[in-house]
Amino acid sequence: MSDKFDLIVIGAGPGGYVAAIRAAQLGLKTACVEKWVDDKGASVLGGTCLNVGCIPSKALLETTHKFHEAQHGFAAQGIVAENVHMDTKQMVARKDQIVKNLTGGIAGLFKANGVTLLQGTGKLLANKQVEVTAQDGSTSVHAAENVILASGSVPVEIPPAPLTEGLIVDNEGALKIDETPKRLGIIGAGVIGLEMGSIWARCGSEVTVFEAMDDFLALADIDVAKEAKKLLTKQGLDIKLGARCTGTEIIDGKEVKVKYTDANGEQEMVFDKLIVAVGRRPQTQGLLAEDSGVKLDERGFIFVDESCRTDAPGVYAIGDSVRGPMLAHKASEEGIMAVDIIAGHKAAMNYDCIPNIIYTFPELAWVGKTEQELKAEGVKIKVGKFPFAASGRAMAANATDGFVKIIADEETDRILGVHMVGGIASELIAQGVIAMEFCSSAEDLQLMVFAHPTVSEAVHEAALAVDNHAIHIANRKKR
Repeated sequence: MSDKFDLIVIGAGPGGYVAAIRAAQLGLKTACVEKWVDDKGASVLGGTCLNVGCIPSKALLETTHKFHEAQHGFAAQGIVAENVHMDTKQMVARKDQIVKNLTGGIAGLFKANGVTLLQGTGKLLANKQVEVTAQDGSTSVHAAENVILASGSVPVEIPPAPLTEGLIVDNEGALKIDETPKRLGIIGAGVIGLEMGSIWARCGSEVTVFEAMDDFLALADIDVAKEAKKLLTKQGLDIKLGARCTGTEIIDGKEVKVKYTDANGEQEMVFDKLIVAVGRRPQTQGLLAEDSGVKLDERGFIFVDESCRTDAPGVYAIGDSVRGPMLAHKASEEGIMAVDIIAGHKAAMNYDCIPNIIYTFPELAWVGKTEQELKAEGVKIKVGKFPFAASGRAMAANATDGFVKIIADEETDRILGVHMVGGIASELIAQGVIAMEFCSSAEDLQLMVFAHPTVSEAVHEAALAVDNHAIHIANRKKR
């Protein structure tokens, strides 16, 4: 057995690598176990987010948005750009380079902070011992005072659509597509499905999205979901609700026939590529020895308390493998909280103020509760809404779709939810997070001075609209 560590982190995704760096900064002797390797056998850090998730998808979304804007938005601004075309292979190569730069950057941070990288697959044994199985099958056991499990998640596979190399793919395979498919099918109208659909629709694909649920974006505020469906449909996404995939068939090794049922009965469609994006599940299989002391629920999630402690003393779990939304920023903050607690500091995390974002264009973002949730709970609310169509800066940016919506408690005026559809909603939502974190009232935002002209003025106007005091829209009747 090797020297004992103060902390061993299993997993180097956005939760694990952040936890490891934080621990090293606090003076803890820290190791991080990661099994991911590249085609040369070298360790790759960053997990799903940096390698086949958040970062590469955003690179493709950014590039294709610029391409679409050049094709359809420049003329209105007096810019003449003829014969604009997409070099898909170069777009993918740029995405790969961005990923390489960032993952390499994490390796540099590990080295700079003194984090020991243990290459291989980690497994928690009894008494906070961690077994690491290397690529060649050899094993080593390492002891620690504390362990953080940050194993992440993997895509959910469905029997009717088994993955088939190059034809039926999950989110990882979707990011490897380097030629624009003429017909693209997507199963699942969630974050991944809508983002992937947006990418390829902008490049010219005929995109059909199958969603088994009857409601679109059921977890989002009803106004956000309604606006998003309208805009995405306008952009060319054929979103079929209540459409359940019942089977697939490969035709001549080149096409995919999708069989599905909807309100009209049995249906069929043929595609050049099919992306399965029906969600993710915790990656906990093989992570725990039977006597590790850590318990799982029936879905494979690790049981933890509000501070991410498991049932085993000194063992914590964070990120996609525990309760709560599967979001990179949630995992990172949980990692920091857990490490701070291990180091003897007081730490907590406010799960009511975690922002959600879908990076379509316009972007969708929200924090807090939805209008339908609050009404179902019997909470009396007042709502303020301001459209970007009334924003001078949004007009100048040619990005007037969407709105900012603020929901406040009718009695206390406390802000309970902030919901947005807009060009830079992913950036603006932080204003809502900060406001809610400090228990702000709508009046607090009303009294703040926002710079003019900025798109953030929409947040100010939405707050004013809560009490029918918005300046740049006609006052509406109270709900």
